[in-house]
Amino acid sequence: MSAALYVITILTTLACTVLLLRAYFRVRAKLLLWSGLCFAGLTLDNLLIFGDLVVFPSVDLYTYRLASTAISISLLLFGLVWESR
Repeated sequence: MSAALYVITILTTLACTVLLLRAYFRVRAKLLLWSGLCFAGLTLDNLLIFGDLVVFPSVDLYTYRLASTAISISLLLFGLVWESR
């Protein structure tokens, strides 16, 4: 049951990524780009969570998960600060 939940979260963040980046290529609003890149990183983070807890339970991917999340949030924060000027 938990594996299905992980797959649903991966698909949800992937859908958000696709929709945000598709909207960016149509409108060219840079905030959509930064949000899309953030969600791409969050999709990677969800994939790493799935790999860490379901596929490879003996391998510790915690550091990579944290790095992925930190980079994703940093991209969004940079985009918010950059676009506020």
